[in-house]
Amino acid sequence: MEPLIRTVNLKKYFDVSGGKLHAVDDVNITIPKGKTLGVVGESGCGKSTLGRTVLRLIEPTSGEVYFEGENITKASRGELKELRKKMQIIFQDPFSSLNPRMSVFDLIAEPLVTHHIYKHRADLTDRILELMEEVGLAERYVNSYPHEMDGGRRQRVGVARALALGPEFIVCDEPVSALDVSIQAQILNLLMDLQDNLGLTYMFITHDLSVVKHISDEIAVMYLGQCVEHCPTKELFANPMHPYTKALLSAIPVPKLRKNFTRKIIRGEVSTPIDPKPGCRFASRCDYCQAGCTGSDIPLKEYSPGHYVACPHCVELMEKKE
Repeated sequence: MEPLIRTVNLKKYFDVSGGKLHAVDDVNITIPKGKTLGVVGESGCGKSTLGRTVLRLIEPTSGEVYFEGENITKASRGELKELRKKMQIIFQDPFSSLNPRMSVFDLIAEPLVTHHIYKHRADLTDRILELMEEVGLAERYVNSYPHEMDGGRRQRVGVARALALGPEFIVCDEPVSALDVSIQAQILNLLMDLQDNLGLTYMFITHDLSVVKHISDEIAVMYLGQCVEHCPTKELFANPMHPYTKALLSAIPVPKLRKNFTRKIIRGEVSTPIDPKPGCRFASRCDYCQAGCTGSDIPLKEYSPGHYVACPHCVELMEKKE
């Protein structure tokens, strides 16, 4: 079955004073309809740029993005306007992403008005109240402004805006990172309930592996613009392969350290994403770096069914086991 979202060798480079910054470099992902792909990695690895490039909020440098089997990288402005009804985004900071001069009513109504969905004010009002109920926002906030609400309620407004046009695919760009822990759980549960009820497909971008474990069906790990590991969520936590993934998992805070627990410390300097040299971009910080890790780019290879890793060391271990 054709996945809802598929990218082929997707790249996004930015021109900077020192050359070209490789924010997204040759990324291939697929997201089946109704599923969630978690995209994780440290700040600056290209997660948000990937999400916005998939939505064509940012134009790709090269590569292709397929939505429902159709290549949308060459879609015209008119075609993109229709696609906006099917593809939406929830931003990280619910305060800066909302216009402070607009009420909740106007904020949720904006996409509906822009696309001329309703001709009559009464129908528009009914839809807005329906959306507020759907995201758990009390009707009494309909005339409130963003500064009059807490972060959780502001983010619910952001979710309602994303749902307004009835999308099939939503990029969740760290939607809970700016919220308190208790509020994070409420928003995560809301997103999961909406997915079950509406059949939504998510790309869930986060740096918090505890969060992504809770919501994702599959996880893609990014490092300096490249995907270094991609597999089902349970498989990643049970059998991480890439050294960077292992370090990320060992950094998850635990209430009480287990016996014989050792955190994997990443040493060395982060290599530059500006015109990077061919080879593994984690090589300068990797304890397993070998001759085959530099000189040529490392493609993702299938270590086990559905488990892809870009690491010669892991491939060598696989060959020894066989």
